[in-house]
Amino acid sequence: MNAVQHRAVPENVQAVATLLASCDRAREKVQVAGGGTLSGMGYPPERLDVTLSTAALTGIVANERADLVVAAQAGTPIRDIANLLAVQSQFVPFDAPHAQYATLGGTLAAGWLGPRRHHYGRLRDYLIGSTIVLADGTVARAGGMVVKNVAGYDMSRLYVGSFGTLGVLVQANLKTTPRPPHARLFLAPLPEETRDRACAQLSALRVTPAAAFWVHGFNAIDGDDGDEGRILALLEGSDALLERATLELRSALGRAGVPETHVIDAGAHEGFERIVDAYVGCVGQRSVTYRLYPPPDAAFSCALRLHELVHRFALRRETIVDVMNGDVVLRVSDLDAHAFGTKIEAFDDALHAAEPGAQIVAGDHPSRPYLRVWGAPPPGIERMRELKVRFDPNRTLNPGCFIGGI
Repeated sequence: MNAVQHRAVPENVQAVATLLASCDRAREKVQVAGGGTLSGMGYPPERLDVTLSTAALTGIVANERADLVVAAQAGTPIRDIANLLAVQSQFVPFDAPHAQYATLGGTLAAGWLGPRRHHYGRLRDYLIGSTIVLADGTVARAGGMVVKNVAGYDMSRLYVGSFGTLGVLVQANLKTTPRPPHARLFLAPLPEETRDRACAQLSALRVTPAAAFWVHGFNAIDGDDGDEGRILALLEGSDALLERATLELRSALGRAGVPETHVIDAGAHEGFERIVDAYVGCVGQRSVTYRLYPPPDAAFSCALRLHELVHRFALRRETIVDVMNGDVVLRVSDLDAHAFGTKIEAFDDALHAAEPGAQIVAGDHPSRPYLRVWGAPPPGIERMRELKVRFDPNRTLNPGCFIGGI
């Protein structure tokens, strides 16, 4: 890494284009920085000359309320967009950690998968247009401000999840959807031998929860653990729907042997956001958080295998299982950073031997860059390398940060 680094905060698209063109010609390496909320993902760049911050690329570009379409610059915080849409009784299911700091561009570039995607779809499904600045300074636009079926490949979606290695997203156009008028969060501590039954009951509800979790640990999340952790479920919809769904959910958990369920109306969404924030929460420099994506019916067997592995290495564990999507979030930690550092690399090897696809989403320990941050490369890794060469032949953007060293 060069001793002298430069931080640039371009104020418009043309400034981004001019900066990238100059860096590309000079063979300087550029790291793209948003709000920093997902900085625990990916490797540090193999070389860094310039940090390009999107902090000045903020604001709503267009808001077509009647057409359910909004456009914003990439550095706009997710919370700002959500607040604007809420006034219009609309929303987009961003479900991004620390939404007050997370940027639109960073959330899309990271390909963040939210817990409500089973109910509303993925965030990329809401992207209908984009403006990208490529590594050589070319400004590329795809899609527009109209929700319609597109013939051929939607180029906007190519950039989602590319981790800023193909171009710098400077504007995103999103379709919106009507906001459910009410939300209710349920908390239930689980007595011994009730976890499996309780989660099975949640999965079988006639009114599908917008999100449902089994949680063990993570004190920043609402509620207290019982003998087998705790259940949290979010319902969204009309008053009548919530009343009917509440009766069904309480009855279902009662059949599973769960004696008490607490209900939160005021602050339900805030409680849900604390769960999402916990996905990337760190315990100082003495923790690393993994996220895995097994099918929903295999999530608990996956989590239990991981628990046995954590026990073998004498580490501490905290777990979130997304009951509806199957995601498993595992935070491992130790008493102090030194003790953690003596174990984490061997644990990481053992974990990936058992679960090759496990990805790291959070961790501030100095050992993190030496871990298998992305897990095993996917089957399409060679195609991904070809795209990198085509879009960024000089490896100007985020070099080495992405999966497979892309």
